[in-house]
Amino acid sequence: MQELLTKLIGKEIDVMCSGAASLRGKVVNVEDSVLQIEDEDGQIGYVSIDKIVAVWEKRDKDRHPGFVFKS
Repeated sequence: MQELLTKLIGKEIDVMCSGAASLRGKVVNVEDSVLQIEDEDGQIGYVSIDKIVAVWEKRDKDRHPGFVFKS
C-alpha cells in the first residue's frame, strides 16, 4: 500500500479506513507508514497506512467512496 500511495503523491484521492472513516484530499507525502493528506481547506491529516482499506483516485466531486444499497 505504501508503494501505491507514493505513486499517487500530488493527486486527489478518496481513502476508506477501517471503522468506516473516509477522507478526501491531495496526497502530500508517504513516510514511515503514514499517509499525509491535505483537504480542500489546506489542513493536513495523517493516516496510518495499516488502517487503510481502500483508495480511489478522485473522479467526481460529489461522490465519496462507499456502497449503494438498493431495496
